[in-house]
Amino acid sequence: MDRRVVSPQPLSLLWHARRVLVDLWDRATTTQPPLSWQVSLLLGVLALLVTWSPAGYRLVRHLVTLIHEAGHALVGALVGRRLTGIQLHSDTSGVTVSRGRPRGPGMVATVLAGYPAPALVGLGGALLLGQGYAAGLLWALVLTCALMLVLIRNLYGLWVVAATGASVALLSWSATGTVLSAAAYLVVWSVLLAAPRAVVEVQRQRRRGARGSDVDQLARLTGVPGAVWFGLFWLVCVAALVLGARELVPLP
Repeated sequence: MDRRVVSPQPLSLLWHARRVLVDLWDRATTTQPPLSWQVSLLLGVLALLVTWSPAGYRLVRHLVTLIHEAGHALVGALVGRRLTGIQLHSDTSGVTVSRGRPRGPGMVATVLAGYPAPALVGLGGALLLGQGYAAGLLWALVLTCALMLVLIRNLYGLWVVAATGASVALLSWSATGTVLSAAAYLVVWSVLLAAPRAVVEVQRQRRRGARGSDVDQLARLTGVPGAVWFGLFWLVCVAALVLGARELVPLP
């Protein structure tokens, strides 16, 4: 009689993979008490110093651009456009390429999504932190990076997304609850503070004669002056900053 011995290794690997996924889910859904308003305010001041220093802003700007392009990609997919790739560049700029009708509401919505995306993500992050989901916020960032890896089409962008995702994943896996919360607060503060600066930056470039930004594309697509779109982006970012700050610093 032919007796075949089934190796237990595949079953063992599946069991370990299941344990890892369960552990990840537990870590992502475990809540931590929100930080005190004094500590949150201190982290906000630290984030302000970082985002408004040349070297610090350049670092945070990569994260803002990553979220900016993710916003283009998400809305483009939702309106039925075919995504062909995302590029992130060393000068902190980026581009998302999609196929579909060159004009119309879908194209307008896709272009419109970029600059408000970091501000809205920051506001959503502030709401999550208020509920104690600091770990969930950071793991959501890791998941976003993992999904974007499929769409990245240049080496520098691949390095930025992979390094961001790996760093946040390592921190989320190994840090204590207090360190995790502090890191999440710092990320959210940084994104909220950097989003309005990115909008002001694009307007400065337009005044120097640069054309081709989201503001200029929207002006061409809709006939509405670029200054109106700049004002809309700026108001959204500032409103998100104010509302997010109220969530992050719940004064007694």
